[in-house]
Amino acid sequence: MNFTEIAENRQSCRSYDAGREIEQQKLDRILSSARLAPSACNGQPYHITVCKGDAAKKVAKATQGMGMNKFASDAPVLLVISEKPYVASAALGAKAKGIDYRSIDIGILAAYITAEAAAQGLGSCILGWLSDSDIRKICGFDGAVKLVITLGYAKEDDKLRPKKRKDIDTLVSVVE
Repeated sequence: MNFTEIAENRQSCRSYDAGREIEQQKLDRILSSARLAPSACNGQPYHITVCKGDAAKKVAKATQGMGMNKFASDAPVLLVISEKPYVASAALGAKAKGIDYRSIDIGILAAYITAEAAAQGLGSCILGWLSDSDIRKICGFDGAVKLVITLGYAKEDDKLRPKKRKDIDTLVSVVE
């Protein structure tokens, strides 16, 4: 699959086949691609915690406040993305420019993860609705939890939905 095909076929999966595990080789490919994601000053100010089994169920529950993300319980793998400190040069740039490069870097990381998941034939969904404190306890770390990404095989009846996107002329302008 080329990148355009990945972009056309990737969607947020909200219907996982709970009985189908992810092959370790596919998970390894996703994590290897994540490692290659660009970041400010190549600092990679994040950590990926892979949650499977009981840990995945607990993290899924920590994303389900107020009835949200019920489907997460069926995903066999949840990736918890936590924030780490900047490298010195990125910290200096962030302070000087008033830009939160870590959030940008984590967004790029999430795009790499979900794109590679699609290339591997897996569904994914990026979750921002979560209990930071609960997930920190489950995973045993101090860094702020920024995202959780569910991974798994979509159920057979989870068909590709039409993309609802802005018209290219509304989204893009050219200045010469």
